[in-house]
This record gives sequence, structure tokens and C-alpha cells, in this order.
Amino acid sequence: MIERHWNADLLAKLIGLVFLAVGILGFIPNPLVAEGGVFEVNVAHNLVHLATGAIFLAGASLGAPVVTIRAMAILYTLVAVLGFVLPGEPLFGLVALNLADRWLHLALALGLLLIGFLAPMRAAYRAAHM
Repeated sequence: MIERHWNADLLAKLIGLVFLAVGILGFIPNPLVAEGGVFEVNVAHNLVHLATGAIFLAGASLGAPVVTIRAMAILYTLVAVLGFVLPGEPLFGLVALNLADRWLHLALALGLLLIGFLAPMRAAYRAAHM
């Protein structure tokens, strides 16, 4: 039987790099990720993306990608729920959000939950300790 391999380290690094790229992109005028863009961001939101990227990269570098993915899955689940429950913008008076952001955070949370908690533990452990 062929065993599936799940490389948590690589996945945490890729997710981290995507968050860093989105955080940087938010500071550059564009129609996708910007103030007034499809995904509404402001300086605080960009800093959150940069911090999230750094956390994913640090988790992978410190040999804890599975724990990092799981922790961020829980955090983004809370962010998604708060985004839909708390009325108005910005979130906590700081982070700009629009409906597209809310749905993206929900999709991200679900994806991270699936990756972090449904991956075979043996494969996740091996990938984290290679």
C-alpha cells in the first residue's frame, strides 16, 4: 500500500510566504488587496498578514509546523467568526474588513483546520521531524 506523505514543514513555509507576499502587496496600490480593493486592507491588516507569515515561517524553522498550523487554524477560526458576528468595520476598531475578507478568512480557517487536524498524525509527525 502506498502511504501518503504530508510535509507540514513545506506547507507551513508556503503559507508563510503567501502571507508575507499579501502583507507586502497591501502596501502597494492595486485593485485586489488595498484600501478600497476587492479585499479591504489597511496598515493594521497588512501588519497582521506580515506577522502571520512570520509565525508560519518561524513555526517551520523551529520544527513545530504542525503545532503552528493548528494554532493558526484555531486563531483564524476565531477571526472568521468575529468577522461575521461583530458588526461594522474595522474589526476591533483597527483592522479593515469587508465581506470578501470575511469569506476568505472563513475559507482559510476551514482549510487550515482540515490540514492541521485531519492529516494522519504519523505522517504529520514524520514531516515535522525530518
